[in-house]
Amino acid sequence: MAESVAPPPGPAGPHNTPVAAYAPGGHQFLTSFGSGAIDAAQIVARPRKRRRGLLLSGIGFAVIALACAGTQLGANLAYDEARVAFEAVAEDADAQQTLLDGELLTLTETTSIASTITTAASGSLIDAALKEELAEIIADAETVTADATSLREQNLPRADDKPDWAWELFGETAQLNADRETAEHLSDEFASASSAASEAAVAVEESGSTVVSTAADAAESFEAAHVSARNLDIIALRKAAEQIHASEALDETSASAFVALETAAEQMLASEKAELAEKSGPLRDARVEIEAFARSIAPGVLLDFDWSERVNGYGYGDSMGGYATWWYSDPGYATIELSNSVAANWPSDRSKALVVHEVGHTMSVKCQDMYDDSTQENIEAWATAWAISMGYHNDANGTWAYGAPPQSLIDTAAKCR
Repeated sequence: MAESVAPPPGPAGPHNTPVAAYAPGGHQFLTSFGSGAIDAAQIVARPRKRRRGLLLSGIGFAVIALACAGTQLGANLAYDEARVAFEAVAEDADAQQTLLDGELLTLTETTSIASTITTAASGSLIDAALKEELAEIIADAETVTADATSLREQNLPRADDKPDWAWELFGETAQLNADRETAEHLSDEFASASSAASEAAVAVEESGSTVVSTAADAAESFEAAHVSARNLDIIALRKAAEQIHASEALDETSASAFVALETAAEQMLASEKAELAEKSGPLRDARVEIEAFARSIAPGVLLDFDWSERVNGYGYGDSMGGYATWWYSDPGYATIELSNSVAANWPSDRSKALVVHEVGHTMSVKCQDMYDDSTQENIEAWATAWAISMGYHNDANGTWAYGAPPQSLIDTAAKCR
């Protein structure tokens, strides 16, 4: 290999840069901005700086990614917590709303029943003040019902499906918190309305029950004051009063019984008026007195009376006629027909004996098992024996028409009172 010899240095100058001797195997580069040599070591160092930058960029991206993940996780946790809290309150609000529905239904039904009662109440069995009190309580209950129904129509908030991204989750979380407050408010209002509806229903039921029971209690004295009313009307009154007394609450059954009670009372007044009109005239007082006498010796037997000029073929001149029809029932009842001559001869022994004989027939409804009523002969013997057992011995007691009954039958009849 030939030895390389460096050329001699030239003179120094402004444009003349001394050139270093070339090292064996070396290279020389000139920069574009001036003269300067860059060795191989400088060239190798540049890739190391590029890798460090990439590493720093990667770390930055990782930090950002972690921050985003943290934000997403935080948004999810906050949403889930708000969702759990909202659903707990919403569940309670649903329960309160359901409770309100039940109380409203009860109040509506109770008010409807009570309204039926106020409509039917005529004043025959209860005084006006008691009816007016119930009407006022019903009006208050209707106001409670209207307010509660309006509240019930408000819709409870519902949660939407859970979104995916953090920015959506934040918005939904805020909405859930606001909805929770709304649900809490509605839950409180539902509870308050339920309480008001319950109290109103109790007030209506108590007042309605008072009206119904008071009317039923008054039925007995009402009947006693209107004895001239027809039997079937009196029986209807009794049965309705019994139904009310057997009822344990204000319900459709007791309300229907009250309507029947009031209807019967009105019919009693009407039939009594008609009966008294039939008794009018010169014999009115005697007729009324005879009917009262008959009822006094037949306790527990409902008696109707009809008056005619002729009964059973008798009634002309001094003759007197009577006829009895009775029905075995619970309670048993009967109708006695009398000729006007019975009233014209009242209070003679003949008139009294005939009336007692007819009452004896009606007593069969109380003492059916005491004699054999399979023949007309036995029936007439029983009525005559009963009149004799009551101390009426005038032959108008039945002995004139049917003969004297056996003493054994008189003794038996004496046990029928």
